[in-house]
Amino acid sequence: MPVQWAGLSPELLLTVDRDSGDRLCAQLEGQLRDAIRTGRLQAGERLPSSRELARILGLSRGLVQDCYAQLQAEGYLVTRVGSATRVAACAQVEPVPAAPRPETRPRMVADFRHGVPDLASFPVSDWLWATREAARGMPTADLDYGDPRGSSALREVVAGYLRRVRGAAADPARTVVCSGYAQGLSLALRALAGTGVRVVAYEDPGGPGTARAAAQASGLTAVPVPVDRSGVDVRALDATGARAVIVTPAHQWPTGVVLAPDRRHALIEWAQRRDAYVIEDDYDAEFRYDREPVGSLQGLAADRVISVGTVSKSLAPALRLGWLLCPPALADALTDLKRIADRGSPALDQLALARLIESGRYDRHLRRMRTTYAGRRTALVTALAQHAPSVGLSGLAAGFHAVAHLPAGVEEAAVVAAARERGVGLYGMSECRTSKAPTPPQLVLGFGNVTERAIAEGIGAVAELLDGGR
Repeated sequence: MPVQWAGLSPELLLTVDRDSGDRLCAQLEGQLRDAIRTGRLQAGERLPSSRELARILGLSRGLVQDCYAQLQAEGYLVTRVGSATRVAACAQVEPVPAAPRPETRPRMVADFRHGVPDLASFPVSDWLWATREAARGMPTADLDYGDPRGSSALREVVAGYLRRVRGAAADPARTVVCSGYAQGLSLALRALAGTGVRVVAYEDPGGPGTARAAAQASGLTAVPVPVDRSGVDVRALDATGARAVIVTPAHQWPTGVVLAPDRRHALIEWAQRRDAYVIEDDYDAEFRYDREPVGSLQGLAADRVISVGTVSKSLAPALRLGWLLCPPALADALTDLKRIADRGSPALDQLALARLIESGRYDRHLRRMRTTYAGRRTALVTALAQHAPSVGLSGLAAGFHAVAHLPAGVEEAAVVAAARERGVGLYGMSECRTSKAPTPPQLVLGFGNVTERAIAEGIGAVAELLDGGR
């Protein structure tokens, strides 16, 4: 469909050369023909009025009317009394290649895709209120590029929030607002590369694709370090020779284990002894159910930990808002890298987030979502107990995903493929392993964006697949 331009007369780029030997009317006709033939002007698209086009090009209105009349006679344009002149439906000679349509996901009974919060619960009314409040009180100076670290208002609010809720040693002066986790990780790795770091370690299982891609873009080598029931293996980390490591200590991705207290202290001791840094991905610490809160690792060693936080899980990934808590030695470098990357994140969105947090509406949203996710977690446990009792679950103490342990002999890939045919999206743990090993067979079940009813129906539809035909 052609774009239906609003306004009295849409603009159109045409030029005339008065020094050319060609008649002005002929030049105008030729350019319009070419624009229509090549698809620059598409069938049904509205042209400027003859009066407006004549004004823009400095021509007489009669000349433009003659041009339109000639092209109408040739079948390129259609004109109706009281309506705008438009490109004729059959005018295009050269077909315009159709833009590839975005891949559409087939409708599923349930899609247990992990890492996605409940998108339908995004607090639209609160966000609109916060945006209006921010825009109403925003100083004119805030419309300039500003501080590459981000809005001082947001940095103050985020630092206060993280000190209160995460036990972080957050200083607004050493906080850098970034565009989500991906940019935060990229900035951190580039800053570390500038200090001479050459090898960065990451948890295995974890996010090998993300870690390796970000490391490669920063000129670093990424190496895996195993995770056990106590979190990342610090002895194995020490053996790699790495001087940086990416960890998820509050709720390890994807196993769900919490980094044990002795491991936390061992990790900090490793960083101090090796002159190394820890990149802490604090990705879903807000959502906990059966355990006491776990403080930020950065609060124990602010000089050795770069903490990356975002609102991608608490609000929505599309906001692309996050922050870095920077060690003093890296704060200037990270600020410079942010300036080079994009000169700073969108100011109005930052001010809106600051207003949302300090108003208490953000906390209210989190309380509501904890209740929602707890209900979905219960629905998942109940459905598996009823339909596939031989499947064990772990990693349920926080977040909105769980690990399903399939019975011995069940092939993870076969379960995933067969479930897809039944309209259920399942995702294997093998994709989170550096080796892609299919054993032990496990699934990472995200329940953040799946309703309780869909959870029950989805598990019911694949019950015998999960239970190994028992």
